[in-house]
Amino acid sequence: MAKKFLMGNQVLATAAVSAGAQVMFGYPITPASEILETWANLCQQNQVLKILQAEDEMAAGFGMIGACLAGVPAFTATAGPGNVLMQDAFSMAEALRLPTVAMIMQRGGLSTSTVIYSQEEVRLTCFGGNGEGFRVVYSPANLQELFDYTLKAFQTAWRYRWPTFILADGYQGKMKGAVEIKTDNLGLLTKNIKPILTKGVNLRNCYNLEEEIGEIILAYQKDFQAKRGKIEEWQTYQTKGMEIMLVAHGIVAAACRPAVDQLRRRGIKAGLFRPITLRPFPAAAAGRFAKKVKKVIIIESALGQLASLFKDELAWVATPLVEVNKPAMGFTPEEIYETVASLS
Repeated sequence: MAKKFLMGNQVLATAAVSAGAQVMFGYPITPASEILETWANLCQQNQVLKILQAEDEMAAGFGMIGACLAGVPAFTATAGPGNVLMQDAFSMAEALRLPTVAMIMQRGGLSTSTVIYSQEEVRLTCFGGNGEGFRVVYSPANLQELFDYTLKAFQTAWRYRWPTFILADGYQGKMKGAVEIKTDNLGLLTKNIKPILTKGVNLRNCYNLEEEIGEIILAYQKDFQAKRGKIEEWQTYQTKGMEIMLVAHGIVAAACRPAVDQLRRRGIKAGLFRPITLRPFPAAAAGRFAKKVKKVIIIESALGQLASLFKDELAWVATPLVEVNKPAMGFTPEEIYETVASLS
């Protein structure tokens, strides 16, 4: 294990090597372009690694699918409009149960918009395309987690055969810091990887009867629900005696922690519940805390996308809920402290 001083996007590409990835298909787009650039540089140092800069995001997404069908660990990276364009491929990966991995560095909506900060691709990444959201979405909160959850993304994708995502943002992609680079075979178990495109695979993903695809969707749902308990992850902070439960993910959750400390010093019994997997959402864990507090405050850099996940999964919770939204804008700990204090 060694420490390196890296940009977040460099961390992601470096982690993909440790995870056992062999090829990247991509197309440049801010704020994710350095992932492609870093991987290209790594390919020059390691002849086993391959890269294809495709003609557009759609080609990159389907190139990744082709590699995975052949049993080659592959990934892509994109943001904003690129994420929209890749949904066709992501939906096919969902339909065929393909172990694809995609790194999404969220941009501010709408459409091209801004290129640095946002949490406005939550809904798109969790449920995009014409599918049911049989996906795994990790929301890291710092540079070390970019590395660690990239390792886990490849493991999860190939173990459970669902398309898997690292959902971060431009701030995380552009910030720099020291990261522990793990190289002691903690990544993908490549010995168990075999080609997926074999006899019996419905590569066209076309069916003659509604009943056929209906049965498949229900079977997928049953398996997804059965496995979600092994995939869901969350983190809590200062929950002892908690009366006000803050809910945030990603970099906003990181800003909540010092705000919670400040609120506690003032005598306000605030705590943080942070979903690390947005899909599947850790509903059971969140519910255990939410039903015991006086108020839930959901804080996000979007207009209710995290709140929608929370409310869909925890409709049975009667605790009063407040949404604090700053679409495409960041939060400082001071802002969170002042907002929560005013709502207490």
